[in-house]
Amino acid sequence: MNFTDLNLIEPIAKAIQEQGYTTPTPIQERSIPDILEGRDFLGCAQTGTGKTAAFSIPILQNLSKNKIPNKHIKALILTPTRELAIQIEENINAYGKYLPLKQLVIFGGVKQGNQEAALRKGIDILVATPGRLLDFIAQGIISLKNLEIFVLDEADRMLDMGFVHDVKRIIKLLPQRRQTLFFSATMPAEIQKLANSILNNPIKVEVTPVSSTADTIKQSVYFVEKDNKLNLLSHILQNDISDSVLVFARTKHGADKISRKLQKDNISAEAIHGNKSQNARQNALNNFKSGKTRVLVATDIAARGIDIDELKFVINFELSDVSETYVHRIGRTGRAGAEGNSISFVDGLDLLNLKNTEKLIGKKIPVIKDHPFHTDDLVAQKRDSNNKPLHAGGEKPKTTGNSNSSRQSNNRKKPSAGASVGFKKPKNKNFTRKK
Repeated sequence: MNFTDLNLIEPIAKAIQEQGYTTPTPIQERSIPDILEGRDFLGCAQTGTGKTAAFSIPILQNLSKNKIPNKHIKALILTPTRELAIQIEENINAYGKYLPLKQLVIFGGVKQGNQEAALRKGIDILVATPGRLLDFIAQGIISLKNLEIFVLDEADRMLDMGFVHDVKRIIKLLPQRRQTLFFSATMPAEIQKLANSILNNPIKVEVTPVSSTADTIKQSVYFVEKDNKLNLLSHILQNDISDSVLVFARTKHGADKISRKLQKDNISAEAIHGNKSQNARQNALNNFKSGKTRVLVATDIAARGIDIDELKFVINFELSDVSETYVHRIGRTGRAGAEGNSISFVDGLDLLNLKNTEKLIGKKIPVIKDHPFHTDDLVAQKRDSNNKPLHAGGEKPKTTGNSNSSRQSNNRKKPSAGASVGFKKPKNKNFTRKK
């Protein structure tokens, strides 16, 4: 099937042709006709399957039938992150460039003046994050009473980020008569319950289950001690990879630390995460897309919405505790049939996550030993909520064959009786330590 077979109007057909689109992806092929007919839609599709075009194109075509555009908000696309919201708005702008419809993206973290001014001029399609949308509704700047189409995108990520209650508040403000399009990469019980409550006899389509990875992505694992991960990353970028690389970090602090190390080693790198200002995040993303910055280090949430053509390498500096996240991460490469590569650094704290990930995707990931930091001495450990090694029963951390910390500890001399051990006895006899 080609896009020419989907009965698209000429302005949209021309625009998507200019974008280089010829053949729709499976989610596009199976969703566009039904959405054009006004049906509710439930799509289980992960990042990189083309779902933004799957709902944007039919929305644009259906709204183009309105004789008086720009008077009221007719379509609302709710998405969890600023980056994804911006990406969706850019795509809508590209697909609808020959239509008189107006679209706007709103999100928090920036002053609301420009967004408010654009809203008061009138728009047809609003792309929003939950917090800023609720702020504008509370201020009386936005009304959803004339809404015709509601899109809930990345519903599972909304749950992960704690936005489900905000989403439910927004849903209560929507007109009962509307078309609802619901997209999620996974369908945990709470998300399935939410879908059932807002959809009316929907068309259901599941494309590329979350447990699968594209065959075009070459996956590999590097066993490395935690303290050697930064050096391994620099080594690979200086000796093995010359292309742009997206590096995933578990934490905001970790992303900054990785970025600083690479910059110190004369490798152009920037970090992107929730503590960065919106302008800083967007500038970092633009620099990466243009090639000015070679390495972009991102947390999982900040990476949502990053869509870079022909990205060849993704590196997992650490593996996520959520196995499905691995599929989302490496899905940034190997898109549209292109070849991609994913490299995962695994230390003792990552071994359990590696086992769970391999179980999820149904395959063993090859281990690469040809690097100066390889180790065969990793011991599986769990993390606590602070990302620190968790040791049952108060046990000391297990060490690898490369570590002599345990031996040093055992060789330390015990203090003699009465010797000071770092706590001076207070003069006040009634003094007690606070528990």
